[in-house]
Amino acid sequence: MVSTAVSRRQRREAQRRPQQSHRRTLTVIISALTTIALFAGYCTADITDVAPGLLTLKSVTAPVFADPATAKSGGTVAGTLNTNKAIDSTAASALVNELLSAQGVGNDTSVIIEDAQGTVAAEHESNTPREPASTLKTLTALAASSTLNMASTLDTQVFLTQSDDGTNTLTLKGNGDMLLSAGDSDANHTNGRAGLNTLAKATVAALTQRGITSVNLEYDDTLFGGSRIPAGLSEGGAVLSDYTVYFTPVSSMAIDGGRQHTADTPAPADPDDSAGYPELSQHTASDVATKFAELLQSNGVAVTGDVTANTAPSGETPLASVSSATLSEIMAYTLRHSDNTLAEEFGRLTALAKSATNSPEGGTEAVKSTLNDLGLDTSGLTMADCSGLSPGSRLTVRTLAAVQQRNLTTKSGAAGAEGLSIAGLVGTAQDRYTDDAVAGLLRVKTGSLGTVTSMAGNVSRTNGGALSFAVVVNNPEDYAAARSAIDSFITKLAGL
Repeated sequence: MVSTAVSRRQRREAQRRPQQSHRRTLTVIISALTTIALFAGYCTADITDVAPGLLTLKSVTAPVFADPATAKSGGTVAGTLNTNKAIDSTAASALVNELLSAQGVGNDTSVIIEDAQGTVAAEHESNTPREPASTLKTLTALAASSTLNMASTLDTQVFLTQSDDGTNTLTLKGNGDMLLSAGDSDANHTNGRAGLNTLAKATVAALTQRGITSVNLEYDDTLFGGSRIPAGLSEGGAVLSDYTVYFTPVSSMAIDGGRQHTADTPAPADPDDSAGYPELSQHTASDVATKFAELLQSNGVAVTGDVTANTAPSGETPLASVSSATLSEIMAYTLRHSDNTLAEEFGRLTALAKSATNSPEGGTEAVKSTLNDLGLDTSGLTMADCSGLSPGSRLTVRTLAAVQQRNLTTKSGAAGAEGLSIAGLVGTAQDRYTDDAVAGLLRVKTGSLGTVTSMAGNVSRTNGGALSFAVVVNNPEDYAAARSAIDSFITKLAGL
């Protein structure tokens, strides 16, 4: 009886197995067809723009780019630099004599030409200290880029403090970004890489998660202490009125460097372009805080009471933050626009990194000590500031050329070399040459004050090799003529 029952059960199971197998197969087929149908339906909806997606039947307009205003033909790409190629000293001396005898140059001139090994090919009063104007920035650039992490950024942060009485306080803390934009962060530019509106939206999103709709706002501008202005530019704790288009006190944060554009000095279409010299705000950190309050409110969070200065909580994680361009990019912006405030800031950041005094004097001492540590001859060097704007700075063209020798080797401080203005291409020296054949071969820093025209840099020679040079003219008899004589001089350097 048992065996008969088992046999019947086995026969029934054997009959069910094919039926179950057929049902599974049918289920799989139906599921696959359904999936295909849904996919095809969604693709159709996507193509016809009924549903969101990448597919579309709409025509795409190809972007049209305007022709360049000017175009330069490229030469042969140089190979490995031959640092051993000597300079014909007779030809170099002839160039120096031509410069010295040029109309308008006058008698207070120093000049030096060195090959890539640092051997002097020609010079005139190269050990005489003279006022350098903005060529002094090359010293600050080398010191800062040899000391700081040039791949790092300057973050603008927001901290939240919640009190027992229910008060919510935001503290906006600056860490040195003086190239903030008032709008959204712009990844394509140095000026405006970090945007206040982006920071405001991130802050509001974080507050919304916490159910916070109203805050007090404070700002922390303590990074550079109480001394922000070099003595030669200061009167009664403020920047002298003659200099307020050239300098604003170093600050923990600023929008567009503090530039206050008007109809007479409009903002350029490209934020990384120079737009002349608009008046600079002299209270940039409070400007940023005021604008940030407006942006918080326009994004849905009320700001109660006045915006006040205070210190951010220490050891706390920021609620939101935005990051500047890298220090290397900011250095290039500084040198190519000859930005006095940013140059001063790089000196101050160098001082902070070296634990020097947090003051303008600490900045100049940090720059000078770094150059000495690098082995540069700083005999005759007096730094009234880190930019060359203040009256009283003095140096020799030998020191300027020594900086350029470092730039040729690009050991430490590469950012100071890479950020130089390139004749024919970018920066204050864009038009400072007399023959298109040398465009792109001259990497220089210009200097201009009422009684100073100067230039220092390095040159890729058309016949191979490289050289460094520096020229400083004080008290020119004819400023425009002396400036033109320098342009002609540096152009002919490429042919040595």
